[in-house]
Amino acid sequence: MKYMDVRTASSLWNLTERRITALCRDGRIEGAKKEGGIWFLPDNAEKPVDGRTNKFSRAVKKTDNLPLPIGVSNYKELVDSYYYVDKTLMIREFIDSRPKVSLFTRPRRFGKTLAMDMIKTFFERSENDNTAYFKDKKIWSCGEKYRSEQGKYPVISVTFKDIKYPTWEKSLEAIRDVIAAEYRRHIYLLDSEMCNEYDKKYFRSIVEGTVSEVGLASALRNLSGMLHVHYGKPTVIIIDEYDTPIQQGYMAEYYKQIISFMRNLLSGAFKDNQDLAFGFMTGILRVAKESIFSGLNNLAIHSILDEKYCEYFGFTADEVREMAEYYGVSNKYNDICEWYDGYHFGDIDIFNPWSVINYFYNRYFSKAYWLSTGDNSIIRQIVSEADDETADNLHKLMQGQMISSYVDTSVIYPEIKSNPTTIYSFLLAAGYLKVMKKDDLHDGNSICDLAIPNKEIFYVYEKEILSALSDVIPQSAAIAIQQAIMKQDVPKLQESLQNMLLNTISSFDYAHENFYHGLILGICAIMNNRYHVDSNRESGHGRYDIQLKPMNKKLPGIIIELKVLKKDVEEDSIESELKKSAQDALNQIERKQYAAAMKKEGITRFFKIGVSFYKKHVKLASISE
Repeated sequence: MKYMDVRTASSLWNLTERRITALCRDGRIEGAKKEGGIWFLPDNAEKPVDGRTNKFSRAVKKTDNLPLPIGVSNYKELVDSYYYVDKTLMIREFIDSRPKVSLFTRPRRFGKTLAMDMIKTFFERSENDNTAYFKDKKIWSCGEKYRSEQGKYPVISVTFKDIKYPTWEKSLEAIRDVIAAEYRRHIYLLDSEMCNEYDKKYFRSIVEGTVSEVGLASALRNLSGMLHVHYGKPTVIIIDEYDTPIQQGYMAEYYKQIISFMRNLLSGAFKDNQDLAFGFMTGILRVAKESIFSGLNNLAIHSILDEKYCEYFGFTADEVREMAEYYGVSNKYNDICEWYDGYHFGDIDIFNPWSVINYFYNRYFSKAYWLSTGDNSIIRQIVSEADDETADNLHKLMQGQMISSYVDTSVIYPEIKSNPTTIYSFLLAAGYLKVMKKDDLHDGNSICDLAIPNKEIFYVYEKEILSALSDVIPQSAAIAIQQAIMKQDVPKLQESLQNMLLNTISSFDYAHENFYHGLILGICAIMNNRYHVDSNRESGHGRYDIQLKPMNKKLPGIIIELKVLKKDVEEDSIESELKKSAQDALNQIERKQYAAAMKKEGITRFFKIGVSFYKKHVKLASISE
């Protein structure tokens, strides 16, 4: 009997290769057989009834579909049992250029750990034959040049993704455990006749946890030497999430210790290491300015701004469409785009893979899945410590506007506080911003127009701005004030503002005139699902304090003018003075025609509020029209 492969059947039957593979696995194609990890079908096989009315409708037999890989980062396990988006051509791209050391910087949960495990599985020389995990993948059809590299090298692979401890001592202990586990994976070296007793003694000190901090910094270099001697081949070294302990060190104030250790560890592994075949690293940031990669002139860096490897971390539009088709929900594609698309890596659009997979897993329910996968403490710190310019830019971003900034891909954590431009570089590298337009500079960096990627990340900003405000205002109070503004409930708004001032505001806060403006603006800034919020913009014959322009023109436009009594006021005169000041603020809105700009855009209904503050006292005057 003659046979055809899955690719040929795909062309004949107008089904995806993945769908045909699933049908073969489920025994729905008579005579199909699997050889060397590849499915073959009889030439005369008939296209099976696919259980769908058409390719855009939902599958009738849900059990036909492979499960989704929630939290699965082991390559072998994933391709054996789960739906896999084939990224194996990344291996071809590497082999074609073959840099000595490659660093890939991407946001968290964009497939870095899985990519490194795929590379480990492909290149590693082991007793088990790993060809079965690649024979039906794209890399295998690329030719003998690439197939011959499979299973050729000893591999060292460590991940620091879980090194998130509050002290340097605990972090060092955790790093020691990670490296010891990799040594135990190569425990056979203790019986190797090729390795000398000095190396074996060092090996035991790693496994037993008795090695010093200085000795531990040489661990990757020493293990690569033993593997080279044992196998007669140089070693591939993979370090996943190298900068996780560095970020933790910055947040927990042991930055200098972790930087010093990581510099020595990485230099030992990758600098002038004669036992190194090639190396891979992943992380969120390229921490270059600390000389952590000192002397690595053979380091190829691939950031989110670079075109090379841009499609191998995250999902492309075609991959998401294919996944939606496979699970029978192609009609959900626009919803997925709105929530999880928008990242721009190199020259293509990328979807957040973690969120897309969770969207399918949770029966196509849209929410911010990425928000709960990691620590947003850096963005929380940026929000809480933002100066006026940064706060203004954050408000612009939340209103769907772009900002322009110099982007330095070698940003380091300490600069986030001291250098405003690095804030946006970090937010971009970490996945909180996307590039809309890029102009490259001669120093290797860029001037970029930046925006919030999608609806999911908008909610991250909203949550963190609320979190930053919660140091001053309980979230319940902020929400009560928002609702009162939305409902034009003036008595409730008066009550909520007064309670907030009495119960949560320190006398040190209201000593600053800008405090009240920032307070109200911050509360309003997270109403962006219905309103565009801005402040101090020209309209009519002056500049309003705060404007809330409705996204839906059926809603009223809201203008808020603030006054602060600067002189000392007698206790029995406070209320009358505040009432007069609030009315003056309301009259100013009318006199200077602050509603003019919104009227030009077709908004016909308005809620105008004059607010006057004196220490912990507040009064409102308002009009609806």
